[in-house]
Amino acid sequence: MTKPEKILYVDDEAMALKYFERLVRPMAPVLTASSVAEGKELLRAHGDEIAVLVSDQRMPGAHGNELLSYARENHPSIVRMLTTAYSELGEAIEAINSGEIYRYITKPWDIESLRADLRNALELAELRSERDGLVREKMLVQQQQLLAARVSQIAVASAGFVRPEYAQGLYAFLETAMQVGCSAPSIDWHAMDHADLMQLETQRGIAIGQLLARWEPAFGSGGETAATFAALAQALPGQAHAEGDVLVVTDRSVFTWALEAPTRDKPSAASVAWLAWQVWRGQPVQAERTDAGWRVKPLPASALPVLPDDWMADCIERIAFSAAG
Repeated sequence: MTKPEKILYVDDEAMALKYFERLVRPMAPVLTASSVAEGKELLRAHGDEIAVLVSDQRMPGAHGNELLSYARENHPSIVRMLTTAYSELGEAIEAINSGEIYRYITKPWDIESLRADLRNALELAELRSERDGLVREKMLVQQQQLLAARVSQIAVASAGFVRPEYAQGLYAFLETAMQVGCSAPSIDWHAMDHADLMQLETQRGIAIGQLLARWEPAFGSGGETAATFAALAQALPGQAHAEGDVLVVTDRSVFTWALEAPTRDKPSAASVAWLAWQVWRGQPVQAERTDAGWRVKPLPASALPVLPDDWMADCIERIAFSAAG
C-alpha cells in the first residue's frame, strides 16, 4: 500500500501557491490546486498519497472548509489544516471545534512556524498511517479466523444434518469456492461485540444445517446430474440455469455465500442450495469463467483425491490465503 507523504495546498492566489511550494518542497512533495473543485479532483486521484491537506478559507465559488469537510468524510486519515487571514479566525476556530481541521495557520505566514506546523502534521499523518495499517492487519486476521470457523461450522452441520460421509462433498465445495474466488467475510464491530458475533454465527450454522437437510429429496437420492442441476437451477431463479449436464451460474455468490456472506444475512434454502448439492452428492466439478458467468461441468468421482487426515486444515489454509489475496 502507498505510504502517504505528499502535501496538498489549495489557494486561489497563484503567487501563494508558488510561494508555498518553494517553501515546503524541501520537506515533502507538494501538490497544488487553485479551487475547491480542483482540490477534490486531486483528492479523488491521489488521496492515498496525500498526508496533509492545507486549504485557504476564502476562495471564489466555495470556501476551504467545504473541501476540508469533503476530505474528512472521504479521506479521514489525511491531516487537515486551514490557512486564514487574522480577520477570519472565527471561521478557523469553528472548523477546529467541529473536527474539520487539526490546526489553523494565519496569513501572512511566519515561515518557521509554518514549517514547524507542517512537520508536526506530517508526523501525525505517519502515525495515523501506521495505526491504520495495524488495524487493517488485525481486521484481516479476524476475518480469516471467521472464514476458518465457517469451514468448521459447515463440516459440523454437514456431519449432523446430511451424512457422516460428508468429507468428499465439503472438499468439492471448498475447491469450487477457490476456483471462483472467495473473500473473507466482513465483520461490523460497530454493530456487534464478540459475544454477539458468536451467538449469530452459531444460529447461522444451525440454520444452514437444517436447510441442508431439507434438500435431501432433491439432491440426496443419487439421481442423474441433469435432473439435479435442473432442480438446482429452479431454486436459483435469475442466478443459474441448466443446460443438460452443465449448469450456467451468473452470480458468484451462489458458490460462496455460505463462506463470505455477512453474519446478519440469514440463510435461506436458495443461499445454501449449491452447498447442499455438493455435500449431498459428493460431486467434484470444474467451474469455467465465461462472459455469461461460470459454466459448471461435473467431473468423475475419481477426480477427488483420497483425503488425508489433515485435509480440512490444508483447505482452511489455502482458502484463507486465497481470500487474503
